Order: sequence, then C-alpha cells, then structure tokens
Amino acid sequence: MSIHSPEGLPMQSIVVQAERLETPRREAVVTARDVVRHYGEGDAAVAALRGVSVDIAAGRLTAVMGPSGSGKSTLMHILAGLDKPTAGEVTVAGVDISGLDDTELTKLRRDHIGFIFQFFNLLPMLTAAENIALPLRLAGGKPDPVWLEELIETVGLTDRLTHRPSELSGGQQQRVAVARALVSRPSVMFADEPTGNLDSTTSGEILGLLRDSVDALGQTTVMVTHDAQAAAIADRVLFLADGDIVRDLGPSTAHEILETLEQVSCR
Repeated sequence: MSIHSPEGLPMQSIVVQAERLETPRREAVVTARDVVRHYGEGDAAVAALRGVSVDIAAGRLTAVMGPSGSGKSTLMHILAGLDKPTAGEVTVAGVDISGLDDTELTKLRRDHIGFIFQFFNLLPMLTAAENIALPLRLAGGKPDPVWLEELIETVGLTDRLTHRPSELSGGQQQRVAVARALVSRPSVMFADEPTGNLDSTTSGEILGLLRDSVDALGQTTVMVTHDAQAAAIADRVLFLADGDIVRDLGPSTAHEILETLEQVSCR
C-alpha cells in the first residue's frame, strides 16, 4: 500500500482524485435527518446541533470541520452512536439507531463501527497484536488470519506486534489504532482528530494510510479535524458553524479549505 502526503500528491493520487470526481453518487452508509442536540435545560440550554441532515456515502472519506463550538464533535458522536440526539433520526448500515437502548447500541458499534482517537486509546498491558484483535475478542470471535496478516502488513507493524504501547512511537501507536479500527471490517470508520497528537511527518503517513484504506479497501470513513492539510485528503469536506452545516465541498486543496474555514469562522 502506498503512502500519500497531503501535499505534492504523486500522479497516481491525482488520477485517483479525478476518478473520485467522476464516480456517481453512492449509497449512504450513515444518514442523519433533522438532528437536534441540546445540552442543559431552560434558559441554560445550549443548542449544539440545530436540525442537521446529511448522508455519508459508501467508500468515501468525509472530513468534518468547523470552529470550536461549531458542533462537529457532537455530530460525529451522534453519527457513531456515542451520543443520542434530542430530536431527529440517525441510521447506520440501514439500522435506525435513534431508539436503540445501550445494549443494542453496543452491539451495533461492535458490528458496524470502527473508531480512531487522537490519543490512541490503546490498552497499555496488551501487545500491539492483542490491541488490534481486541474488538473481535470482545465480540467472542477471532480474526481471519489472512485478513489480519494483510492488515498488519498494510499498516507497517509486522516487526512491532509483540511491543506494548509504551514501547511504540506515537505514529506506531496510531497505526495500531488504525488496524484495530479496521480489523472487524466495519461499515464505517470514525476518526476523531487522528493526527492531532502527531508531528507533521508522522501525520502525513497516517493520513496516507487513511486515504489508502478508502481507495484500496473501500472503507467508508468520517474524519473530524481542525487541520486543512488533513481535510485535503478527503472526497468531501463538511463545514459546521453554530450547529448547522453551512458549506459542503468536494475534493479541495488545503488552501481552498483554509479559506472556507476562515469564512465560516467569521459568520
């Protein structure tokens, strides 16, 4: 699997981007309809989301951006079933998750959703291999050995499988987190500021890994980020402000994204 940096994309990546522009609209893996989220009550209530509707297309990488307090993290948490909307409906892989209880949500997340977090969230007592296989172990299953070998080779961890998180660099830990998110072949993968805790070189490698997981594996991915360079690898960039989606861009350069973010922030 090749690694692409967000800047100076090689010709192969440019061709891939052109193909993405010409690909017809795909079926939505995640949908939100009129999603509202309020925190608090009465005069103290805060509207984090104000009736958001959006479709997340299969096999595409969607970036979500916006100024602090815009609602981007709240939207991701609701789409991923980590939070419940005050009103509105959300479906994941065709299942309406809005009315599911905690047990049903846990099962849905286990079967259909992968997560990547800014601070890795690896279990320190487990090796890299054990952390990667953890979602399947918790579900009472075992990894497909052929898929697991391919995944480990893809993320470049073949010689680090017996190492615990404390023995790995930040970039290596995030690679473990990416492999853990992909091991169950989820319907959708959510990445919350996946490069926010990494240096620029390592960030480029992780972003390339995420981009390639979409192009090579068809992995539907939603990434919340504040970084225009990170959003530049996406097929689509959503901008939130004051709890609403206010801009919706296709593949864009970091400069175009930064300009739009500045416009959105000045609303």
